[in-house]
Amino acid sequence: MVRKIIKINEALCNGCGLCAKACHEGAIEMVNGKAKLVHEHYCDGLGDCLPSCPVDAISFEEREAPAYDEAAVKAAQKEKRIPPQQHAFDDTLACGCPGSMAKQIRKEPQGACSHTPTMSPSGNPGQLSQWPVQIKLMPTNAPYYDGAHLLIAADCTAYAYGNFHQDFIRGRITLIGCPKLDEGDYTEKLTAILSQNDIKSLTIVRMQVPCCSGLERAAVQALKGSGKFIPWQVRVITPEGQILDY
Repeated sequence: MVRKIIKINEALCNGCGLCAKACHEGAIEMVNGKAKLVHEHYCDGLGDCLPSCPVDAISFEEREAPAYDEAAVKAAQKEKRIPPQQHAFDDTLACGCPGSMAKQIRKEPQGACSHTPTMSPSGNPGQLSQWPVQIKLMPTNAPYYDGAHLLIAADCTAYAYGNFHQDFIRGRITLIGCPKLDEGDYTEKLTAILSQNDIKSLTIVRMQVPCCSGLERAAVQALKGSGKFIPWQVRVITPEGQILDY
């Protein structure tokens, strides 16, 4: 029969394994470091794996394929003792891509956290609270999103603004990207993160250059697409390291 089914571009696949984790039916497996659709009759064509791919290597196509076999899926899940709705996040990945492995970074308490920019003494430790940070590599579901204050920042902002860790990263989950250098659009990934998790606030930090407006636009569109009311703000950094009124 001709039906909708996923298609994996092996040339783009970076072997992170996130799609295999996100596939509730077990249709995708990692073979020789690449994601492969090894059980076509397990694929329901709904595409739960698409948002998890950090390099947009997965798409839909309509072609001749075996019909979706729900009974076979349930039998395989029972045999492997896999719950029907497996969480897309895990702190280990069955692949050789440590740079994409999601993990939470624990910090020692340093007093009450304020999101108001303040001056800090030199020599303070980094304030990053999770890994990875690149938008393209971030999972759409992870425990650290629960109740999180989200920071979406342009790559260059941390270089232009010297106190970036203390004033922006501290107390937030950090996502970074460059709309000029990264391929594709961030909107779909950001929409999934905002809609699927309990995000408490959103801060967008971008540079005062025209190409950086794409990051702000994607974040705002994602916020609208999530259907949620989440407090948000935009901060603009000049190349000289000043914060503009916005």
